[in-house]
Amino acid sequence: MNSEPRPYELNPRYPATGTVVTGWNEAVATLPDQPIVLALDGPAALDWNEAARGIAAALRARSTEVGVLDVRERWSPAAVERLCTPHDEADAFFLPLAEFEMADLFEGPLTVERPTNGVLLVFGPGAALCSPDLTWWADLPKRYAESAVASGTLPVGVNLGHPDVPGELRRLFYSDWPVADRHRDALAPRIDRWIDVQDPHSPASLAGPEVRSTLAELARQPVRTRPYFNSTAWGGRWAAEKLGFEPDNGNTALGYELIAPEAGVLIGQGAGAQVELPFQLLCVLHPERFLGADVQRRYGTSFPIRFDYLDTVGGGSLSLHCHPQEQYMRKHFGWPYTQHETYYVTASEPDSQVLLGLRQNADVDLMRKEVEASATHGTPLRVDDHVQTFPADPGQLFMIPAGTPHASGAGNLVLEISATPYLYSLRFYDWLRRSSGVPRPLSHQHAFANLDTTRRGTEVAKDLVQQPRVLREGAGWREEVLGALPEMFYVVHRFVLDGTGPAHDDTEGRFHILNVAAGDGVVVETADGHRHDLAFAETLTVPAAVGGYRLHPVGARPVQVVKSLVAPS
Repeated sequence: MNSEPRPYELNPRYPATGTVVTGWNEAVATLPDQPIVLALDGPAALDWNEAARGIAAALRARSTEVGVLDVRERWSPAAVERLCTPHDEADAFFLPLAEFEMADLFEGPLTVERPTNGVLLVFGPGAALCSPDLTWWADLPKRYAESAVASGTLPVGVNLGHPDVPGELRRLFYSDWPVADRHRDALAPRIDRWIDVQDPHSPASLAGPEVRSTLAELARQPVRTRPYFNSTAWGGRWAAEKLGFEPDNGNTALGYELIAPEAGVLIGQGAGAQVELPFQLLCVLHPERFLGADVQRRYGTSFPIRFDYLDTVGGGSLSLHCHPQEQYMRKHFGWPYTQHETYYVTASEPDSQVLLGLRQNADVDLMRKEVEASATHGTPLRVDDHVQTFPADPGQLFMIPAGTPHASGAGNLVLEISATPYLYSLRFYDWLRRSSGVPRPLSHQHAFANLDTTRRGTEVAKDLVQQPRVLREGAGWREEVLGALPEMFYVVHRFVLDGTGPAHDDTEGRFHILNVAAGDGVVVETADGHRHDLAFAETLTVPAAVGGYRLHPVGARPVQVVKSLVAPS
């Protein structure tokens, strides 16, 4: 097999087992001709009033009597104040993950009076708790809410419990999303229609049974999520120039290839209508098939590995930061596992660097004083006095256990292969960058509380900058181990294919993630006949249920495919 290379696919799509329709008229046409209670549930961060108006207008156009109830009016003000309003303002950066359930926002069971004619539309977050006849889930991918809060373009009504208050990212990340996701996941087996409201005036929708049957098919074959890039102060232009992304704010800093809490899978037939389903539903509805029995036992339905890009080509260095160590993560933030990371250098400019670990003679007390002086007075931190640098050579992997100070320097495209928690960058220093005219805030107290002072000097180069070692090989290919550490639950491997033949692999009961890091791409062929093209820079999940598969190189050039998986316990 020597297929022609293709460009990076911005909108990978998979067929639905049913028909995706567009518009409220098409959605309500599926309702029975009898009195019903219809619940329209979903996350806080969408235009609920517009959705309710659209459904009501479509029903009235069919001469159906309609009553409406906004469940946000039934939320208990005391519960909202207790559960949804941060009371400890000492930490401006993070909140513990919310543990309450959507039902806790109400005083007792949510009851409604059944209609004698037509439809009672109960809408808003928690609507499905009213014991309805039918449940629809209205969904808006999380990137919309995050962008709206960050830009101020839709600042009101984004946060759970606060429909009339300007939005805040901290509550969105640590409170709203965990609560809404748990609620959605509990409803997933019985949702009657999934409604994608990215176009609020003409939403796309798919019947619930067809959502579930489509996901059942995807859980046994390779699948790729919809990628997108966020812009930040340090971002570069590599992804815009090489992959065709059009950034909102001039750069393509953060590439969301596969970050499970935010990732979506596009579902639709041909070039027609499509819905975007949360990737996480594959783990919720088919945990053993998708994750594997051992991974499910250890992580439940949490997909534990993420792949993303850090693009500083033409940009600036990331902040010097570390991530929480495990006990600190559990105690202060509520995650059961922590944010270990690795950097794989996909591309770099001459003389670019990765910062990693303390210098052998680093004085942590002095570093703390200088960081505090920088945060207070805006004085530059002498970073090279405290932290080591390494050449950012393409193909090199850097291991970054929690607590290790690190940063990607300017001029790199880094594939970040990491544990799924992704919102806990504890910053020591951010190069005196400013946001909206003021210095960007630093969470340096958290950072020093987690700093691993043993990661220094020659031990960093030996343990964290590992050299490839051949694991196995065959005709025209080999598989290398790029990085493994006892304290990190996942490993990073790489296939090197010379273009003459396929590499053979087997999931052996645990999912794999693949990324084409060099060359034109591969065709992934499973034992049961599924085939999936994977172009340069694309990322693919191979579910545990796939078992044996082959990687056929595309084009005549050698191909490198990075692979990660949860290490056996």
